[in-house]
Amino acid sequence: MSLAVVILTYNEERHIARALASVAGIATETIVVDSFSTDRTIELARAHGATVLQNRFVNQARQFQWALDNAPITAAWIMRLDADEVIEADLAARIRGELPRLGDDVVGISLKRKHIFLGRWIRHGGRYPLVLLRIWRRGHGRVEDRWMDEHVIVWGGRTVTFDGGFADHNLSDLTSFTDKHNKYATREAIEVLNGRHKLFKSDVELTAKEGSRQAAIKRWIKERLYNRLPYQISAPSYFLYRLIFQLGFLDGKEGLIYHGLQGLWYRFLVGAKVAELEAAVAHIKDRAEMRAEVRRLTGFDV
Repeated sequence: MSLAVVILTYNEERHIARALASVAGIATETIVVDSFSTDRTIELARAHGATVLQNRFVNQARQFQWALDNAPITAAWIMRLDADEVIEADLAARIRGELPRLGDDVVGISLKRKHIFLGRWIRHGGRYPLVLLRIWRRGHGRVEDRWMDEHVIVWGGRTVTFDGGFADHNLSDLTSFTDKHNKYATREAIEVLNGRHKLFKSDVELTAKEGSRQAAIKRWIKERLYNRLPYQISAPSYFLYRLIFQLGFLDGKEGLIYHGLQGLWYRFLVGAKVAELEAAVAHIKDRAEMRAEVRRLTGFDV
């Protein structure tokens, strides 16, 4: 078995050693692509045997694709892992045992991610399992070119799903959570605005054959239904759907905070930012000028 694990970082000294330790038994290569951290991220990554590269960050999709295009990857398989994610022992054992036995017709592997928030596993509200394609054969996959909600897409064969512990467990506080999601909201607003005005070239539409079936269905619902509703209606409705019909109330007080922030506040913020950007560019007819105004307002290199 040969597996390269690629992790993007920026000031992840709290998480990077844990992430690298979780894949130490399965990774034959570990690549950290850093966005010029100012903390001990690089030092810790190298201390755990990772090859560290640095590149200017634009967005997650372009940074990861830069890693695929430029990192010295020789392994037969590639895994995408976030710095605050952990591969647990049972999943590591399954990867180690089954990856070498997969037929040549298998080009991608989806994993079932769980979310740990304020120390609690959020099991309800549609948050488990999140089935994400995270391992693929080198030469058979790439990352979608999107500003938000990018996925790995594969070609040339079929995909399978591995059971086992795969956790998104960020150790930072609520201030960090809201700061991060505020930036996410801006990036998602850019993506929504592009869908409406074709400001820049869009990637191909995600399909179940290319990646996670669950992710493809969620993308279709969001873009064809949810984003066409007024956010003053869609965000509260989505929150209540998660809390009541998807049993989010069973996640206790931590779940109420999580679903309230991620399922209501964040979704409402995205909608409000889309409305703000729409108003700002409504008088502009030229797409290049519109992109320039979005770039000025958001600070992102659109």
